[in-house]
Amino acid sequence: MGSKVTVSVIKADIGGFVGHSSVHPELLETARGILAGSPLLIDFHVTHVGDDINLIMTHDGGKDNGEIHQLAWETFSSCTKIAKKMKLYGAGQDLLADAFSGNIKGLGPGLAEMEFEERNSEPIIVFMADKTEPGAWNLPLYKMFADPFNTIGLVIDPKMHKGFLFEVHDLIENKKITFSCPEELYDMLVFIGAPGRYCIKSVYHKETGEIAATSSTQRLNLMAGRYVGKDDPVLIVRCQSGFPAVGEALEPFANPHLVSGWMRGSHSGPLMPVSVAQSNPTRFDGPPRVVALGFQLSDGKLHGPQDFFADPSYDLARQKANEIASYMRSMGPFEPHRLHLEEMEYTTMPEVSKRIKDRFEKLR
Repeated sequence: MGSKVTVSVIKADIGGFVGHSSVHPELLETARGILAGSPLLIDFHVTHVGDDINLIMTHDGGKDNGEIHQLAWETFSSCTKIAKKMKLYGAGQDLLADAFSGNIKGLGPGLAEMEFEERNSEPIIVFMADKTEPGAWNLPLYKMFADPFNTIGLVIDPKMHKGFLFEVHDLIENKKITFSCPEELYDMLVFIGAPGRYCIKSVYHKETGEIAATSSTQRLNLMAGRYVGKDDPVLIVRCQSGFPAVGEALEPFANPHLVSGWMRGSHSGPLMPVSVAQSNPTRFDGPPRVVALGFQLSDGKLHGPQDFFADPSYDLARQKANEIASYMRSMGPFEPHRLHLEEMEYTTMPEVSKRIKDRFEKLR
């Protein structure tokens, strides 16, 4: 066993280049320069998916470390200054506060972090999505850790056979519950099948209690009280030796499922698995994208990344996503392409309803 290490993935959209499609290279270089100069980190990797900057950092400061969070905040703030100078679209949109206040939670940027003792071999995958919300991880996490048709290890690996614990958050009422699977699988599906409200936050190994996966569950709209873009979530998954194999963790994305987000955060569309180079959503500002970067951790050092979805075996998934995108687009402003009413509260819907409310007459 190795020493304890913390992996923190913190992301923010602080200015799109061009529109909502990508990140200007100067912003990524600025972020790399700031993190490289910090004595707090063991290692880091700066990347992007669509218009989001993603900071992947390792350190020994533990979860919710104020100094690490402040470093991320200062990095995003410095990038925002450049974004404003360049007049990039939505410059600083994920920074909901004027100043850092001890913890980045609730300030806008998305956050997923886990602390664990390194095993003899410690492969991890960092999944990053654009143009969608935290509930986008519900179906893939269910398939990775609870579906034997996806993860054969649940059947044939003695270290996985007893299942996993799923921590599920209610984002509306700010509550959490833990389900033990497989025995509470059907109960859990009642909730996680409604990903706009209930999100899988973390997954734990049932026998050892070890953390297996953790995601960002921030809902920007709920924090800001207005529409400020989708949340573009991140997810960290540990693989092998009692956890899903790398291929089992990637397999759910071979069949693009429908997620909320896409244009103006108001549409359903397929989650397309892509390489970093292909992660610039342009068709109707989409369709939603997911990138998977693999790292081999060694004493906190990030060996990698391996850009998993650059693999041609995902070509059919991309083709299917494009076909689904065309089909969904054909419905225009009609549900289910447009999100259902309760998800439309940050658009013109309330304004129009208010304006014409007196014109509604009672049915006789």
